[in-house]
Amino acid sequence: MRTNTSRHYRQADPRAAVGVPPPFGQGVPPVHTAAAPATTFQASRIVSDVSGPATPAPGTGGLDAYRVPREPYWRPVADEVALYEAAYAVRMPIMLKGPTGCGKTRFVEYMAWKLGKPLITVACNEDMTASDLVGRFLLDAQGTRWQDGPLAMAARLGAICYLDEVVEARQDTTVVIHPLTDARRMLPLEKKGEVVNAHPDFQLVISYNPGYQSLMKDLKQSTKQRFGALDFHYPVHEVETEIVAHESGVTAEVAAKLVHIAERARNLKGHGLDEGISTRMLIHAASLIVRGVPALGACRMALVRPITDDPDMRDALDAAVTTYF
Repeated sequence: MRTNTSRHYRQADPRAAVGVPPPFGQGVPPVHTAAAPATTFQASRIVSDVSGPATPAPGTGGLDAYRVPREPYWRPVADEVALYEAAYAVRMPIMLKGPTGCGKTRFVEYMAWKLGKPLITVACNEDMTASDLVGRFLLDAQGTRWQDGPLAMAARLGAICYLDEVVEARQDTTVVIHPLTDARRMLPLEKKGEVVNAHPDFQLVISYNPGYQSLMKDLKQSTKQRFGALDFHYPVHEVETEIVAHESGVTAEVAAKLVHIAERARNLKGHGLDEGISTRMLIHAASLIVRGVPALGACRMALVRPITDDPDMRDALDAAVTTYF
C-alpha cells in the first residue's frame, strides 16, 4: 500500500486501507474481541488486545508497570478501607470527595496495593477529549494503527482506572464512562467499531473537590448516581499530627505545632481564603524543617505564600506561624 502520497489520503479512508471496520453503528456489528495488537497508553507500552487476562508483548511488563511497588502509608481514620474493599468486591464504581491535599490519591494508591491490582491514573483537565480516554487511530511508517487510551486499557486488561479531579474535564468527555459504570460494564470504541467488555478485575474511581464546584464545573446527576461515594476531610488533630510526623520525619511536637497553624488557616476559608492549608502542605513544611530550614522560613515558603497573595491575609497567617515558632 502506498502511504506517502497526499492523493492517496484524499481518496481513501486510512482505516479501510488496513482492514479496520467503519465506525461503530454504521452497518457493521460491534466486535467484542479485538484481533490486532495495539500500542497502549504512556511510554509506548505494548500489550496485545485480548478478551481475557492480559498477555504482555515481548520486552514489556504489561500492566506490571502500573502496579504500586510498595505499601503506601495510610492511616485509617474511619471505616474507609472496609467500605472500599466491599465496593471492589461487587465492582461498584467509587467517587472520592474532599478538599485538596487530604489524601484521596494516596488512599487509591493504598487500596490498589492492598488489593494487588494495577492502577492507571489520569489527571483530568479541560482540554481532555473522549479520544484521550478511549483511544484513537494513529499513522506511522507501517500505516494506520489503533492506540488504546488509559480508560480502554484499564477496562480491557483489568486495572483500577483513577480519574483525578474529574470535574476539570468537559461534560461531553466524562459521559464516555457511563457504559462502564452500570450493569453493562462495557466501553464502545465507536471510531474502531469495537465494544470492549470490561475485564472482571476492572474498577473505575473518580475524585473531585466539592469546594470547587460551580454551574460550569460539576458532575451531572446521571453521572453521580452511578457511583458510590466516600467523603474525605482533614484528619482530627492527633491523627494529622501522626501523619505529618511519619511522612516527614519531624518530631511529634513540631508536627503538632504545624497542625495548629493549619487549623487556624482552615477557619479562614470563605473569609479571605479560598482553601485552607492542606495536610500535604504541612508535610512539605515539615520536610523543609527536617532539612535544616528554620521553621519560620519553612512555614512561610510552604504554608503561607502558596495560598494567598493578599498582604493582609499573609500578615495574619504569618502571625499564626510566629505564635507557634
